[in-house]
Amino acid sequence: MSDAAADSPTYAEVALPVPLRRLFTYTVPPALDAQLLPGSRVVVPLGRRKVGGVIVRRTDARPDASVRLRSVAGLLEREPLFSAELLSFLVEAAAYYFQPVGEALQAAAPALPAGALRRLRADGSLAEGERLRGRRVGAKRTLRVRRVGGVEGVDGARDGRLGPHQRTLLTAIDAQGEATLEGLRALVPGARQVLRTLAARGLITLDEVEICADPFFATPVPPDTPRTPNPAQEVAIGRLLAALDAQTSPASPVSPESPESPESTPSDRPPRPFLLHGVTGSGKTEVYLRLIGEARARGHGALLLVPEIALTPQLVRRLRARFGDAIAVLHSGLSDRERDVAWRALRQGRVRIAIGARSAIFAPVEDLRVVIVDEEHDASFKQEEGFRYHARDMALLRAARAGAVCVLGSATPSLESFRLAELGRLELLTLPERATEQTLPSVQLVDLRRQYAGPSGHRLLTAPLHDAIGDCLAAGNQAILFLNRRGFAPSLRCAGCNELLECPSCSVALTEHRRAGVRRCHYCDFSAPFTAPCPRCGAPELARIGLGTEKLEKALAEVFHPARVARLDRDTARGRGVEAILDRLLNHEIDLLVGTQMVTKGHDIPGVTLVGVLNADQSLSFPDFRAAERTFQLLSQVAGRAGRGASPGEVIVQSYDPGHFAIRAVAAHDYEAFYRQELADRAVGWPPVMHLVAVRVDAAEQAKADEVAAALAACARAQPQTRGRRVEVLGPAPAPIERLRGRYRVRLLLRAAERRPLRDVTAAIAGLIDAGVGSARAAIDVDPVAML
Repeated sequence: MSDAAADSPTYAEVALPVPLRRLFTYTVPPALDAQLLPGSRVVVPLGRRKVGGVIVRRTDARPDASVRLRSVAGLLEREPLFSAELLSFLVEAAAYYFQPVGEALQAAAPALPAGALRRLRADGSLAEGERLRGRRVGAKRTLRVRRVGGVEGVDGARDGRLGPHQRTLLTAIDAQGEATLEGLRALVPGARQVLRTLAARGLITLDEVEICADPFFATPVPPDTPRTPNPAQEVAIGRLLAALDAQTSPASPVSPESPESPESTPSDRPPRPFLLHGVTGSGKTEVYLRLIGEARARGHGALLLVPEIALTPQLVRRLRARFGDAIAVLHSGLSDRERDVAWRALRQGRVRIAIGARSAIFAPVEDLRVVIVDEEHDASFKQEEGFRYHARDMALLRAARAGAVCVLGSATPSLESFRLAELGRLELLTLPERATEQTLPSVQLVDLRRQYAGPSGHRLLTAPLHDAIGDCLAAGNQAILFLNRRGFAPSLRCAGCNELLECPSCSVALTEHRRAGVRRCHYCDFSAPFTAPCPRCGAPELARIGLGTEKLEKALAEVFHPARVARLDRDTARGRGVEAILDRLLNHEIDLLVGTQMVTKGHDIPGVTLVGVLNADQSLSFPDFRAAERTFQLLSQVAGRAGRGASPGEVIVQSYDPGHFAIRAVAAHDYEAFYRQELADRAVGWPPVMHLVAVRVDAAEQAKADEVAAALAACARAQPQTRGRRVEVLGPAPAPIERLRGRYRVRLLLRAAERRPLRDVTAAIAGLIDAGVGSARAAIDVDPVAML
């Protein structure tokens, strides 16, 4: 660096993982000047400690001459952790959700690399006693196998015959394009030595790569043969591939070198994305695979988001069968080391396909050209704590910024997405029929006000459902019974004082879990022995109210003995429980599967011909403007599990209100009828007709929560945008669940037809929150999903 440059040092604006909506400015040491790039992870002093942060931008303008600036202490990695595309996206996303950018970047980043920390201590950037907050990771390696281009196929190796083991491995590698030693070991014994022989013959190349021991890769998957698309699939595939052809370069990103002021929803930006609306079983996955495959063939990257990766092992298998093990599966079960390995494989372009749940939207896929959100309607795409982003909306933003083709897929699209398609902001592609010759299942509505207990005597096993289960089992088929309440009894009442037993820390009833012998809160996980007396009067006897999946499982096992009955809910799905249960169902080792909404996900089980919904009204009673939409989606999705094989499907929906328009639309398989009615009901002032921001306050004392919420509401009402009701301020009012984990909760809603005035009012509230709210906590939730 020249003397002139040394006299005028440059500065780095760094995002730190602290709850402040600002960047921190540090001087750049001359020795690190060339290495400190935007996206780099660095160590900087903050107060008396050192913390890790990310450089968002470099500047030569000193922000304030009166402030003594401190210097960047060290560089954590030699290459920027975030690419320019990913950093721009994250900075813009943080601004959209009024989230401190440092916390947004922390949510996206992998754990701290242990090797980098050792290096910083060695060069003195980090003292021996100093520690950085955060997780640390190491690494593990394996062999990656690739075919050598231009050599003969398996049937004509250039220097003689192939042995059977060599032929097996080459066939697998040819089918997948590339593979790992871990994925090939199960195919032949002594795979490592066979591979070395093939490499010596010039047929393959071997190199070392980092790997993770992900359970999704524990079992080898044979290559698949793509199915011939039907006419509707052909149209959808053709349109998507044409869009991929057109997207040859990224859209102009919002540079992290300049401040952001997003004035619109992420779905406002070109290029126009797609909504793939296909009935259950219509072959949406095959459309996704064709698009991903074409992007991969061109050397581009692809990202596939799913609601819960643990619930979709079949989808992971289909990706592995089509593309081999050169994919990254991102999920909450990964260790820090495994997550770090997957991150770096993507960042370095060694792996170009990623699949995962909502946080996979931050995956550093290189040359990203395809972004797909499967089951885009699912509420689990919204993060409800910390960085409260919606992965579906962020997929639209990231695809626009990366110049990627974006596809939102669902059999039951969210009202927001279908509304955007109506307005021409999404291009609608439809798959109106199942991909096979099968038709959609017939649906019978059973009125619980008129139908009483069947032969079993159990209230929710009516005669029509009892008879249908019997017929299904007699034919050698399988059935799924859907009840969206886990546990044995959803609530308990004292037989002595008639008190409903509630969690001591939450305003919710305790649920009996008989197998565990406890009564438990499903929000804070408080539990007490079931035999414990009533905390109010000490009476020992408790009355059980309602029916949960555990009790239903027991009843079915008694009534339909010797049928094999299993249960799929949060209590049975720990570890690899989901995959094990679904494998048993697929292998016809289960006759009746009882479950919560976990059974509604995209499981494809050919032997299931009957679906029974025991109480369709449960979700209709929620204090949420989306209650009817969620009911329609849940029931439609679970109904779609029936009749996917050779035999036709049947669905029995039991309801106390079978005339409700959402339930009637499910019976008719009529999404558009539901959409029209629900959109008309939302016209009074709810999304997608209006935009919404929730401000949530909680505190250990009710008075403090009320005080802070009142101050925030007063701040909102003092803004000029609230005059003439351009922005409505609703509340503050107690949240539907008033007390959670020992803290009292109060909610404030802001509602407007236009986003700009709504964001102005929200910014004023954010400023007041940043000034401090004492012992209370206040959070801004843009486009809220959970209303409890």
